[in-house]
Amino acid sequence: AVVSTAEYGVETIRASIIQPNEALRLRALKACKDQADKDRVCGEEWLVSKTGAYLPGAYEQVVGTISAYILTENIALHLEALQSYKDRFGVERKSGEQWLITIKESEAFVPDVNEQVVQVVNISTLTNRQYCVILDPLGEDGKNKLGQRKLVKGDKSFFLQPGERLEAGIQDVHILGEDEALILKAVLGYEEDGKYRAPGHMWMVRGPCEFIPSIEMEIIDRRIAMPLDENEGIYVRDIKTGKVRAVVGQTYVINQDEELWDKPLPEQIEKLLSTEIDPLADRNARQQNQVAKARRKHKVVTYRVPHNAAAQIYDYKAKRARVIFGPDLVMLAPDEHFTQLSLSGGKPKRPNCIRSLCLLLGPDFMTDIITVETSDHARLALQLSYNWHFEHKRDPTDPSYNADSAALFAVPDFVGDACKALASRIRGAVASVPFDDFHRHSARIIRSSVFGFDDNMKVKGSFKFNANRLVITNVDIQSVEPVDQRTRDSLQKSVQLAIEITTNSQEATARHEAERLEQEAKGRLERQKINDEAEAEKARTELLKLQSLSAAVESTGQAKAEAQSRAESQKIEGQAAVEQSKLKSEAQNIEAESELKRINDARAGELDYVKATNTLDITKAKEMAQIETAKFQNMVTTLGAENIAKMLHPDTITSWLCSKLSVCSLLSSQTGLLLSTSSTLPRVSLEHSRATKV
Repeated sequence: AVVSTAEYGVETIRASIIQPNEALRLRALKACKDQADKDRVCGEEWLVSKTGAYLPGAYEQVVGTISAYILTENIALHLEALQSYKDRFGVERKSGEQWLITIKESEAFVPDVNEQVVQVVNISTLTNRQYCVILDPLGEDGKNKLGQRKLVKGDKSFFLQPGERLEAGIQDVHILGEDEALILKAVLGYEEDGKYRAPGHMWMVRGPCEFIPSIEMEIIDRRIAMPLDENEGIYVRDIKTGKVRAVVGQTYVINQDEELWDKPLPEQIEKLLSTEIDPLADRNARQQNQVAKARRKHKVVTYRVPHNAAAQIYDYKAKRARVIFGPDLVMLAPDEHFTQLSLSGGKPKRPNCIRSLCLLLGPDFMTDIITVETSDHARLALQLSYNWHFEHKRDPTDPSYNADSAALFAVPDFVGDACKALASRIRGAVASVPFDDFHRHSARIIRSSVFGFDDNMKVKGSFKFNANRLVITNVDIQSVEPVDQRTRDSLQKSVQLAIEITTNSQEATARHEAERLEQEAKGRLERQKINDEAEAEKARTELLKLQSLSAAVESTGQAKAEAQSRAESQKIEGQAAVEQSKLKSEAQNIEAESELKRINDARAGELDYVKATNTLDITKAKEMAQIETAKFQNMVTTLGAENIAKMLHPDTITSWLCSKLSVCSLLSSQTGLLLSTSSTLPRVSLEHSRATKV
């Protein structure tokens, strides 16, 4: 800080405090030496960055305090040399030269008085899914290569050097799906995979892949495959040849030599295609204003031909026409156009009232109003309705099918031409008859004039236009009105007179009919009276017969009743005796069966008892035999071999055998089974043989 006291002519100078990351900018007021004993010329500026208090000299002026720029890994400083000098890092800098200071050079940087901070540069970071193109990149000599480009792919972080700039910023890698492609164009000539691509050469890269364009190429367009149904298509034009074709019913990607082609159509046809009007159902609402939808002109033009209708398509390139019969879907080729129909409409008919792309084949009707004049100059307005249809070959294999189909469109306005032709025939026929005859026989005169007569002088059933196969099948006279007032008054009088005559005739007929019905009713009434009297006499005769029959029945009824009661009593007694005998017989059968069952049960019980007793005896005998056998074995074991040898004396054996035989005889007598004895003897013999061996 500097405190001036002008009244004393002295100046007080105070020391300036220099903080860390700060510097003091000084200016020499005249040639002097600074505190570092360095010569300074008048007006020269320099920095003092040593931390602490600094007291400027008498010829030093404090310009200001400069704070340092804190540099990080993401921030750099863009500097420009104001004049040629050597910076603090010992690098010679020329006036106007620009460079970057990063954290590698200094973490905190205070710009020198000969340096100017252009801007703070943030780091540019690319992920592995990004890339960028640097324009005018810095070369190895430290100078920008003007007009050149440099591709940098991620994953990478860098600072843009002075003079460098990004072409389109940081861009994402182009990820192409199966239905995507990129149209590329070579900017510089280069060789790729052994193939040289000249400048201006175009090609297409299809997915699925990841793509990063090199600096020798540029991306013209990114195209997506268009899935097309079998009833959808697009027009594609070859850029090289100019040929246009339709692609229908497939998934298609437009390549580098193709482009979408907009098919032009006349304005009226565009309007008919874009309005949602059914030619068949809405044929009476053609004149209403419909909202038109914009057509995508590169799409294949389609048109649904309704049932019982036909549309003609003309190919201007092949110079031939084809006729499509509905229901069907028409898809136009690039050189095909619809044949527009301009038909007459209204009542009376006016030309060019109805416009359509299809021809209805009928049956249908058309109404017209014509003016005729009779032979006595009575002018009448007739409103007639004609029923019509088209006759054509239905079989495509017929040789005349194509000619017959083309004939349908031979007459541009079949409605107007037919109405004019029929009106002419009717006018000629009406002009030859007076008004009274026409008034009485108008239907026959008009039908005969339209259809004509056959060989038998009968009115024909139809009239055919051979030019376009149109057939008129009926004529309906909807109204007949006189044109002039005089004729209208006379017609009104004749009509009133005819009505009076008809009314009187109907009244007389009704009166006569009422009298006739009255006489018939009286005759029927008399006849009914006679019939009723005859029926009454018949009823009285029947009553007398019934009375006599009742008396006879009354006299014979009591005797007959007694006889019948006795017969019934005897019958009941006989039936009771029969029933009693049956019951007795059944009781005896039951007693016999119960007795037989009792005897059978007793015998079965006795047999079971005997079987059980025998089983117990046999079991007892077996157990006794087992006991004896065990006893014998124990005795043999106890006596030993020597004692047994002494005991095997013939007399001893004989007595022992006799005792065993007596035991076996006793068992046989109890069970009645000789098998026990026969089985005992061999066992005794076996024991004897064993004893002998011992």
